Formats: sequence, structure tokens, C-alpha cells
Amino acid sequence: MPLKTRVTELLQIEHPIVQGGMHHVGYASLAAAVSNAGGLGTVTALTQRTPELLRAEIRKCASLCPGKPFAVNFTLLPSLAPPDYGAYARVIVEEKVPVVETAGRNPGQWIAYFKKHGVTVVHKCVAIKHALTAERLGADCISVDGFECAGHPGEDDVGALVLLAKAAERLTVPYIASGGIGNGRQLAACLALGADGVNMGTRFMATKEAPIKDGIKDALVRGDEKSTTLVMQSVGNTERVYRNAVAEEVKAIEKRTPGKIEAIRHLVSGENYRRSFQETGDPNTSVWSAGIVMGLIDDVPTCAELIERMVADAEAIIAKRLPSVVVRSRL
Repeated sequence: MPLKTRVTELLQIEHPIVQGGMHHVGYASLAAAVSNAGGLGTVTALTQRTPELLRAEIRKCASLCPGKPFAVNFTLLPSLAPPDYGAYARVIVEEKVPVVETAGRNPGQWIAYFKKHGVTVVHKCVAIKHALTAERLGADCISVDGFECAGHPGEDDVGALVLLAKAAERLTVPYIASGGIGNGRQLAACLALGADGVNMGTRFMATKEAPIKDGIKDALVRGDEKSTTLVMQSVGNTERVYRNAVAEEVKAIEKRTPGKIEAIRHLVSGENYRRSFQETGDPNTSVWSAGIVMGLIDDVPTCAELIERMVADAEAIIAKRLPSVVVRSRL
């Protein structure tokens, strides 16, 4: 019993499971593994230092999953020295990437650009008001991120149970659930709440194909739902990260000097993050994004094994568990 939704039809995928964009994780190897397993894999644009490096990564992904759709994450960062977004966008269009996941600052200009060139746009939001804006701007699909998510959950502290149910009432375009998701039971629940699929980041980090060191994967398996914390709240850029001594130091500095990004910049550097993931594998030497889904991560399967397991579990719940709780009147 395949799970057919508006998202599987829109994105031309077999299963309603999307791998979200992740800095220093979203490379061709992982994206292709997810797409080959019937989901939608995602290459992260800004993990590539230049647009031409992104072009090479896109071509590598296409060669690893021939005939399968995949996406590129295009995040608009708050920065005094922003990257050349136009050049990255042109590469995405020129390489005929079928799907783009936009995120971050107002995406209006870029939604219009990608839509003009026939690219399907999924925009990631942490609030319903932003989702409605993205829908009005032409986004084909919304990724609705609850407060449980890794990375930047926004400043409203709204969990997925309410956010997803409200999205069902307010949105007309399909939406996917993101944040804290890692098993088939949750996939079934998200579909029941009105979502047309799920987006997962942290759970895909703990897979065989994730191009990060085993020490990080081991930390995800050992951790539980209490193994994350929030940093950068004082500067209005809250990030959910793995709880370690470095993250606690950042929080202590923020308490002493709230609102001073300069005081913590050396500790939240993306280069520290990259070294942990790609060189040392030590989970305790940097501030790195992780979600509370760690409480549901008990193994490191292949992407295909994870997706197959999730879909089978969701199908069983939808076919057996849910009908069994409906009591029909005998009148």
C-alpha cells in the first residue's frame, strides 16, 4: 500500500520523505542515497564555497542517482557579507535541478526566479504567517518546522503538534512536516495532522551514507531527547544544538553579555562545525546543530533501510491501528 500524497505527486518521488538541507552534511553522496531509496535527497548549496563547486556537486549527485529527482537547499543567511546568491541560483537553473528548498530571509525574489525557470520551490518556515507569505509569493510547497527541529527553530517556541494542525487550516498548497521526526509512527501522525510528507535532517545524519565522521553518528545514537540545548537566543538567532561543554560556554557568555555576537563568534564558527564533522569526529569540540529526534535514534542504517522501515511502519499504523479505533454504530 504505497503512501501517495500531494507531495509525492508534486516532487515525483515514491515515498513522502525529504532529506532537508544541512550544512557540512548535504553532499551528493547522501542526497543520492535518499533519492535512490525513493525519497527526495537535498544538496546544500552554501556548503560549497563557490557556485562552480556547487555545479560539480550537482553533477555528481545526478550521476549517482540517474533519473531520480533531487533538490538543492538555497538558504538566505543574515550576513553583512552575503554570498553571491545570483551566481548560485544560476547554477541551479543551468543544471536543471528540479526542486529547490529555500529557507531563511524573505525568498520572494528567488521564488520568482526559480519559478520562471520551471523549478519547483519548497520554502521552509517556522511560523504560519511566514508560510502564508511564501504561499502568496508562489511557493509550491511549504516545509513547516516545529520548535523541535535542529538548527534555527525561530523565536516563537511553537511545537509541531499545534503548528502542523494550524497549517492544515490555513494553507492551500501542500506542506511537509519538519522537526523532531525520525520514525514511521511520526510519519503516520504527520499525515493525520494534514501534512503531505515529512522532512528529516538529524535522522539522516545517523545513516551509513551521511558524509560525516562516525563519532558524530555515535553521539546521535547515544543521545536522547534531552541532549540538545538552545544557543544564540540573546542575539535573536536561536539555534538548537548538541549539548556539550562548548554550547554551555556559549550560553554562559550570552548570560554575561547578552546581545553581543562578537563575544561568542569564535565558538559558533562554521569552521569549527566543519572540522568536527569532517576531520575529528569529536562531538564535544564545537557547536553543531542537532534535533531532539535523538531520543528516537537507536541505530545507523542505510538510507534505504531507514526509509523502507519508516514507510512500512506508517502503512501498518494507517491500515490497522487507525481503523481499529473507529467504532461504527450498529443502528
